[in-house]
Amino acid sequence: MKIKKDDEVIVIAGKDKGATGKVIKALPKEQRVVVEGVNLIKKHRKANPASGQQGEVVTQEAPIHVSNVALAEDGKATRVGYRFTDDGKKVRVSRRTGKDI
Repeated sequence: MKIKKDDEVIVIAGKDKGATGKVIKALPKEQRVVVEGVNLIKKHRKANPASGQQGEVVTQEAPIHVSNVALAEDGKATRVGYRFTDDGKKVRVSRRTGKDI
C-alpha cells in the first residue's frame, strides 16, 4: 500500500470526491485508510447509568478504500513511485514532479 499515515490525500471517487485531508490511520490488511474529515458517519452510543454516561450520537470518520484516494501534492492528485538512493535506501517519489515525498 503506497499511502501511509500522516500523508495528505485527495479523494478521487465516492461521495466525498474532491475532499482533501490527512491520513489518520492506515489499515493495510483491509486496503483501507481513515482520512480526517472524510466519510463521516453517525454512531449511536448507548447510555451507561452506572458510570453516569448519557446516550449520544457521535460523528466520526469511517475507513475508505485506498483506491478511492490519491496522494495530494500542491492540491492535485499524484501517483507514487519508488527509487533507490545512492546509499541503497528506498524512497517514495512523486510521479508528477519527480520530487521525494
